[in-house]
Amino acid sequence: MAHARASIGTENYATAIVTGRHRFTVDEGPELGGKDAGPAPYDLLTSALGACTVITLRMYAERKQWPVTAVHADVHFVREGDKQRIDRVLTIEGTVGDAQKKRMADIAERTPVTLTLKGGLEIRTKLA
Repeated sequence: MAHARASIGTENYATAIVTGRHRFTVDEGPELGGKDAGPAPYDLLTSALGACTVITLRMYAERKQWPVTAVHADVHFVREGDKQRIDRVLTIEGTVGDAQKKRMADIAERTPVTLTLKGGLEIRTKLA
């Protein structure tokens, strides 16, 4: 299943990420003391949800042989006081009707990352 390794040195707050064959940098913006050398952690969270959403919907449209030409998910992490939520807006392009788009929106509510976030999950931390 998925695995990532995060490493940070003394430079605020550039973090090296290795996942599979991929390497990239995560950082905070200047407003939090970083240099914006890569996406911030919550940007990755919304990116993961967006990617899972559009991949799943593309797979579904292909399986149904629906003429979907593009799927976009605009995903925002919102914090209002002590409350948090994610707002997701789908745009489905192609010659599909309202009923098909509604069905795809229903499917979006059951993508793997959506279900993980909605259900919460246990995180076990230990020292090496």
